[in-house]
Amino acid sequence: MQSETQDRARRRRRSGSKPQRSGVPGHNPHMHVPYITRKIAPYDLLGEESLIQIEAACNRILAEIGIEFRDDPETVALFRKAGAEVSPVSETAWNLRFEPGMIRDILKTAPACFTQLARNPAKSVEIGGDATVFAPSYGSPFVMDLDEGRRYGTIQDFENFVKLAQSSPWLHHSGGTICEPTDIAVNKRHLDMVYAHMRYSDRPFLGSITAPERAADSIEMCRILFGADVVDQHCVIMGNFNTTSPLVLDGVTTQGIREYAAAGQGSIHLPFLLGGAVSPLTMAGACAQSLAESMVSCALTQLVRPGSPAILAAFLSSMSLRSGSPTFGTPEPALGSLVMGQLARRLNMPLRCAGSFSTSKRPDAQAMQQSMMSMMSAVQSGAHYILHSAGFLDGLLSMSYEKFIMDSDMCGAMHAYLNGFEVNQDTLGVEALAQNGPGEHLFGTDHTLRHYETAYWDSALNDDQPFETWDEQGSVDAAARANTRWKETLRDYEAPPMDIATQEALQDYMARKKASMIDMWY
Repeated sequence: MQSETQDRARRRRRSGSKPQRSGVPGHNPHMHVPYITRKIAPYDLLGEESLIQIEAACNRILAEIGIEFRDDPETVALFRKAGAEVSPVSETAWNLRFEPGMIRDILKTAPACFTQLARNPAKSVEIGGDATVFAPSYGSPFVMDLDEGRRYGTIQDFENFVKLAQSSPWLHHSGGTICEPTDIAVNKRHLDMVYAHMRYSDRPFLGSITAPERAADSIEMCRILFGADVVDQHCVIMGNFNTTSPLVLDGVTTQGIREYAAAGQGSIHLPFLLGGAVSPLTMAGACAQSLAESMVSCALTQLVRPGSPAILAAFLSSMSLRSGSPTFGTPEPALGSLVMGQLARRLNMPLRCAGSFSTSKRPDAQAMQQSMMSMMSAVQSGAHYILHSAGFLDGLLSMSYEKFIMDSDMCGAMHAYLNGFEVNQDTLGVEALAQNGPGEHLFGTDHTLRHYETAYWDSALNDDQPFETWDEQGSVDAAARANTRWKETLRDYEAPPMDIATQEALQDYMARKKASMIDMWY
């Protein structure tokens, strides 16, 4: 019997030359969109009875254990007026309990779908419904690359990542704190970060949430960029707020939530749950707790301004109980993300969950295996806003230049995956087989020539050449190719145009705000 190797060689000789794609390899221009409109259904993991049990557990948490609010009596007063049972814990802390159904009723005014405007209207995004939005990773104090290793992030790194995100056709959102610019004072760096998103990207972005006054600055800068009337009528910025798990909302968080909601701006409400540490280590229990915390946080927005955009969110993580370290990119939280998608759909609310999670310390096989496990769960869950889509490394402690490029390329594959495929007389391709008949290649058929530019996603990073060619060209691996790519991208980057008067007004606002306070480094 003829060997497989001989058979492949025979097929190559018989096939002749393939049609060459036009344009630049890996650009896939037919897939470039401001956000994904998914054409495949999300995956429903659990049946009705199991979902009812999780919701019942959520109700028990809210009614029997409650949520503790700290250092914000105004928020407590809002919930008391809405019907919450309030019990003082101390002079500055209160336990609030909620009858079953109360929080769900409050959330009925939250929009199921909303638009976040970009300064380039063609890049505005839909959040909710069938839309999926990819955004870079968020919050790392360190950055790393293959040349300089791991180091504290600077404003130059921050600007670089904004530029890389702007340059990627597979990311839709500029994100928020892509890395911490530790070379700028803590109480002033939010101004530089928001300005970097405004100046070096024309996509939507997240604002500051680390103090109420910094949230207010973020919104005020948007009034300069978009105009006060536009900001009052539309969502142009969002804040990403974390609960203090288990079952606590601190005053900095709730005051920031109220700041965004009062201005009619969007907010994301995220419990960061480490199984066995701040949540039950079983996924059913983690989902119930995540639902309870996120629902209450979202409900605050509706008490402040009914109709203000709010995103339900979940960040589920397993742990190594031997060491106490988080173990990102594992299968159990991936399953939890699928369930959170089901719970969000039952609430008719947009969802943020999962992303390209990894605990690897390098952009290697572990990094991409864990990232794919987590990212696939996000897109399969039906998540609408996926933060941490690119760059996440080192358990979120480091933002990696190389992994940013590798993840962005994977996001391109997700565009093709979520697009599904059509079944009709043309796509069934019977004519392609009939044109030349049995035993003949299909490279020159009419069907192939019609579809060869759009049939498959084309990676901008993968090496799909024969081994011999790859070896002759230096045996370069994916991380090294990504290293070259991010440098080329920054070299070729051009900032989107901005009106000079607007730019000067933003810089003047920043200068006045910075001059009004001394530097704080902690």
